[in-house]
Amino acid sequence: MTWQLSASELQRRYRDGSLTPREVAQACLARLEAVNPRLNAVVARRDPDFLREAAASAERHAQGRPLSPLDGIPLSVKDSLYTADLPTTWGCPALRGHATGQDELAVARARAAGALVIGKTNVPEFALEGYTDNPVFGVTRNPWNLELTPGGSSGGAVASVAAGITPLAIGQDGGGSIRRPASHTGLVGLKPSLSAVPREHVLPSLLLDFEVIGPLARTVADARLLFDVMRGPAPVDRSSLAAEQARSQVRASAPLRVLYVERFGSAPLDPQIAASVGRAVARLAALGHRVETGALPLDLDFYAEAWPQIGQVGLAQMFDRHPGWAAQASPKYLDMAHKGREIPAARLWQVLEQVKKLRRDSVALFEGIDVIVLPSAAALPWKAQDAFPTHIDGQEVGPRGHAVYTGWVNAAGLPGLALPCEPSREGLPIGMQLVGRYGSDDTLLDLGAAYEAAHPWADRWPAL
Repeated sequence: MTWQLSASELQRRYRDGSLTPREVAQACLARLEAVNPRLNAVVARRDPDFLREAAASAERHAQGRPLSPLDGIPLSVKDSLYTADLPTTWGCPALRGHATGQDELAVARARAAGALVIGKTNVPEFALEGYTDNPVFGVTRNPWNLELTPGGSSGGAVASVAAGITPLAIGQDGGGSIRRPASHTGLVGLKPSLSAVPREHVLPSLLLDFEVIGPLARTVADARLLFDVMRGPAPVDRSSLAAEQARSQVRASAPLRVLYVERFGSAPLDPQIAASVGRAVARLAALGHRVETGALPLDLDFYAEAWPQIGQVGLAQMFDRHPGWAAQASPKYLDMAHKGREIPAARLWQVLEQVKKLRRDSVALFEGIDVIVLPSAAALPWKAQDAFPTHIDGQEVGPRGHAVYTGWVNAAGLPGLALPCEPSREGLPIGMQLVGRYGSDDTLLDLGAAYEAAHPWADRWPAL
């Protein structure tokens, strides 16, 4: 079926003339109509422009003049990123019609490359949580089990790709919001190195500079296709110049030195996830890489208390700047902002100093290893309306108990690639993440592609 084709396969079909972008766009809309009412993944559409742009792409391909390998490939955009022709609601009632007439830079680059934007995908309010529900559009459901969450905050994005609405999605990851949802829906998700994808025309940051833009796809090749279009330095984001320099300096040759970190201290991990990721790590070793198992040689205790404080301070300053947004925000976010206002400036300064230290320590961390492998999430998907699972492996956990493996990667500014592993007994997706030194995005993608070639997963589809 056309909606099951990967972006890479669509490229090939466009070249040989057996499919056109117009036909693919129509197939995507038909698939959206068939499954989105049950998923609530896509929350804003632009059908006439989508079809018009597909027709223009078809004409370019007919003339042998595609704009890029992404020309004519459908994708969605997370509703926390600005789009010139659709509102960016951020899941907040006050922003129902919020539009700036601008594209986030990554979106603009995708459009300039000929990508076909089908619409916007759902997020939790302010994209701050690991599930997907908000007062504007409601709850998003997991294609693998409609009673469960796809995770968050890129929940609508992963649900749309996993269900075959589009082969690609642009997501955002501030503490695991690409990698964990990818693991909950059987997808590939890349959280790039800090500033590998430059930022311009953005919503207020709630998590310092931790939030990065990345691709979601069913295959590593497709994720790379979108990443290659969005990445690259831009003068408006000076840190992207450093990211490009780091990319040029990274060299890694096989066999790679791999450290497998199964657990973070006493934090619980679902046994099925532990078993599945353990088998995946053995398969990495079978590819010829040198794999060791051990603890993560970083001290992350500071972030257990500091992580929620970062979001609280971020909300406090945003609501002070935009009181109209606060007026319609849900009570729990107003409470978070109230707590943020009570945090002294010296504490935020301490956070910034600790982030700098973590980034320095990460340099030393990768002197003796090339890749760290961890679970992407500590829990299997849970009830769709619940913000987080309250228990993992029989132990009570707090709001980020399921998310212990991901946030430190954002704070350190490192790249992380989520890959599917063997599903659970119930057929629920499970994922692992590969983490590398700053600038090693391509190394991770190469390793992910080799793993996928040996143990493919793209033929797994939910029975919607």
